[in-house]
Amino acid sequence: MSVEMSIRGDRLQTVLNTVGALVDECKIHLGEDGIEIRAVGPANVAMVDLALDADAFETYAANGGLIGVGLERLSDIAGMAGSDQLVHLDLNEDTRKLHISIDGLEYTLALIDPESIRQEPDIPDLDLPATVVLEGRTIARAVTAADMVGDHIELGVKAEAGVFYADAEGDTDDVHLALAGDDLIDLEAAPASSLFSLDYLDDMDTAIPKAGEVTVDLGEEYPTKLHFDIADGQGAVTFMLAPRIDGGA
Repeated sequence: MSVEMSIRGDRLQTVLNTVGALVDECKIHLGEDGIEIRAVGPANVAMVDLALDADAFETYAANGGLIGVGLERLSDIAGMAGSDQLVHLDLNEDTRKLHISIDGLEYTLALIDPESIRQEPDIPDLDLPATVVLEGRTIARAVTAADMVGDHIELGVKAEAGVFYADAEGDTDDVHLALAGDDLIDLEAAPASSLFSLDYLDDMDTAIPKAGEVTVDLGEEYPTKLHFDIADGQGAVTFMLAPRIDGGA
């Protein structure tokens, strides 16, 4: 396995922050056309699927293979780079260590045995009937408001009214957000309603681009999928979150 690549600091940090929102370590598939990362959180409630095209890198040369990395340590190192500075990464096949160079700074990062990392999840092929497209900042607004009153948030679509809504109830207070028409970028309306843990949505929200478009797929007491682009459209992310079912864990 041979790996040599260079990438802007902000793009590398985006990848690490996105996956790191749910897990501490991950496997990175190094394909000829780019990298792929898929990981599931410890409770099997939330997962992330990320792909970054080779074109998102300044230079990219990989002939396949798999490495395991600790995200916090790699993120600390990548954080030494400015947004436009290049981070150069080379894999030493003999030592199984990643050599990282940033404007004269040299790091050697020990990799993790991929076999010791949690097995990658299969992304279920769900036929979710409702699709909402909105700005990332709108999701952030709903999550922030819901956090003020409770631990869970209901996301749904009222099909006849063409409304996407977010509701949260606490012991004494509640929050309701309803959006329709020009408040949304697009809406494929169908009846949908599911309750989700705010802990996980809080984590996902840290990675969602506030000025970007996010596509949210919803059903009736089904998982939700949140899709968005990164790296100026040269990468894509899908978060999936299982619903909280009354009476369940």
